[in-house]
Amino acid sequence: MDDIKQSITPFKGENGSIFYADNCGPLVDARDRGMVEFKALGRHSYPGDRLTEATEGLNTIGYWNANRDQDWGLDWHRNEGVEFHLLESGKMPYGVEGQEMELSAGDFTITRPWQQHKVGNPEVGIGKFYWIIIDVGVRRPHQTWEWPDWIMLSQEDLDRLTLSIRQNEQPVWKATPEIKDCFKKINKTLITDNRGSSSSKIRLYINELLILILEMFDRGKLILNESLTDSMRSAKQFIDELSNDPAYPWTIEEMAASSGLGTTRFTHHCKTLTNLTPMQVLTQKRLEKACQMLRESVDLSASQIAYTCGFSTSQYFSTVFKKHMKMSPQSYRTKFTNRASA
Repeated sequence: MDDIKQSITPFKGENGSIFYADNCGPLVDARDRGMVEFKALGRHSYPGDRLTEATEGLNTIGYWNANRDQDWGLDWHRNEGVEFHLLESGKMPYGVEGQEMELSAGDFTITRPWQQHKVGNPEVGIGKFYWIIIDVGVRRPHQTWEWPDWIMLSQEDLDRLTLSIRQNEQPVWKATPEIKDCFKKINKTLITDNRGSSSSKIRLYINELLILILEMFDRGKLILNESLTDSMRSAKQFIDELSNDPAYPWTIEEMAASSGLGTTRFTHHCKTLTNLTPMQVLTQKRLEKACQMLRESVDLSASQIAYTCGFSTSQYFSTVFKKHMKMSPQSYRTKFTNRASA
């Protein structure tokens, strides 16, 4: 079992792309402290007994069962795949892309690989909670999904399911009785698994679940929004994330690749969204971070802040800062220090 104590792990994917993946550290810690019953199968950094090659593309599947108040939660993160949750019993705080809510028994949720979400606020509460994460080969909204080859839906049904998940981002649904029963069968299968002995059943039940989700969409009169899969949305998401790691030495080519776009298209979207070139946007993000640090991190020198925010030298930082802010970094800091003490 992986013994991971960090819940939010920042990492760089291909070409410097930045993601924040959940490794369930607080859940593992809660289990170790006897706070919660927990069973999972996983691969990569996800905890639990190891998944086998027979379920390649399934990143993690599991549940927790809490029968007393909990003192932990899973902070904002994204997963390397599409994630399905079911809260079987109890209540639980939940959030998706800045929208916070409370789940109640029978709520079924779907999050896409590009969607920030959290479980708990910060405590998760009392209840039983299931999850499944399937890697569909994408990190951005406009990219083409590739399901694992053991998903056995007809191509027509799989295309319809994919379209329904991509072009409708309603986060919470009321699970049908059939979906609840399917998760209960998964629960029993996880308990009895011994080093991959239940791989065939897990594949079977996940295929059943996907069919049931498609039927749930059909009953719910799903409204699709094609703009949710537009390449401009992928560019916007990347631009919004630049503040996460301003010191990284981005090139235009790397920024475009991290957005899943070609350089020309990315530059066009960047100009449309911000009226700035990609490198100008990067400078703007670095300056925003520097301004924040000058106001709040009074123990750091301007040179330290310059390097932290991605400027190659303190002299270059001072030149760029003066050009955009019409004052030196030290004058900016003094201005806000005086304002705070007034």
